[in-house]
Amino acid sequence: MAARKTRRRRPDPNKRVRNKPCAFCEDQATSIDWKDVALLRKYMSDRGKIRARRINGNCERHQKMLSRAIKNAREMALLPYVNR
Repeated sequence: MAARKTRRRRPDPNKRVRNKPCAFCEDQATSIDWKDVALLRKYMSDRGKIRARRINGNCERHQKMLSRAIKNAREMALLPYVNR
């Protein structure tokens, strides 16, 4: 028996999708410090994963800087790799 294909709905053309502005661009941040654990935890899930760019609302440049800072903080044992 063949698998049944489901139909996807087309997005409503009347609905406006608004992107979140990058918080780091608004603050004109030049760098993200890996020692600022409170800031870094804000961009991690409860399981310890780095949140995606589309969820955070960060631009590509700042998302890369953020992920590098989180990885650095994990290496220095300031942040956990996994939360249980």
